[in-house]
Amino acid sequence: MAKLGGTFDASGVEPNAPLEALPPGDYKVQILQSEMRVTKAGTGQMLWLDMEVLEGPLQGRHVYDQLNLINPNPTAEEIAQRTLSAICHAVGKLQVADSEELHFQPMVVKVAVKPNGYNEVKGYKPVQPAAAGAPVPAQGPAATPVANQGPSPAAALATAPWKRSA
Repeated sequence: MAKLGGTFDASGVEPNAPLEALPPGDYKVQILQSEMRVTKAGTGQMLWLDMEVLEGPLQGRHVYDQLNLINPNPTAEEIAQRTLSAICHAVGKLQVADSEELHFQPMVVKVAVKPNGYNEVKGYKPVQPAAAGAPVPAQGPAATPVANQGPSPAAALATAPWKRSA
């Protein structure tokens, strides 16, 4: 039993509507929380992940995953290790000692809906830097427009030294 510090009057508060599963698709997310939990059978441990959608109309919604990292079934462990590897590759951290090192790193998850109506994470991948097919801007001097550049190094060498501009 918990004392509420007074009488709560639900007539003055709009109730929350039940949340439906996220529609299938790819979502940009970040891990907010993670922890090792004992499996339902009590024979292993799983890494539980709470991820938040970062953009779009479902921004702020959560999706969850769990990886059976310690399990008497070697296939379950292998699947979990491969999934953890996909997460590490997606966020660019290939060696981690604590799951918190993966928190607040954007990545993309592929979400499906199971027959029971709950979401299931089907895969992880890195966030793409630009829209598909769009050129990625270069960094450094190569990003300077051609009109503002002097002759290329090859062209400068092909020009006689006394004809080169400063």
